[in-house]
Amino acid sequence: QVQLVESGGGLVQAGGSLRLSCAASGRTLTSYAMGWFRQAPGKEREFVAGISASGGATDHAESAKGRFIISRDNTKNMGFLQMNDLKPEDTAVYYCAARPAWASPVSRDYRYWGQGTQVTVSS
Repeated sequence: QVQLVESGGGLVQAGGSLRLSCAASGRTLTSYAMGWFRQAPGKEREFVAGISASGGATDHAESAKGRFIISRDNTKNMGFLQMNDLKPEDTAVYYCAARPAWASPVSRDYRYWGQGTQVTVSS
């Protein structure tokens, strides 16, 4: 079993930055891809970014490209999402997720999920 706990969310003004963290326990993540998803009220959960188990390959949704950067530190069993130039439409609950093998942009492909952290961007 893998337990994931997100942190780093909060309230920020448009144009600001936040760095989300995802701490894993129960198992090392060296063989697990990680993903970040978000869900705004009344909307479906959507893919934000994914990273391979080694960290050598990343994928970002179009809405995140150029502003968000996914990374991981396998020595600390952690994943990160650096979010810059935040916009009000980025307001959502952000979730990290993990799955064996390669990163996927499809939420149902992920086996393990954190509880989420709220990100609110004011205009």
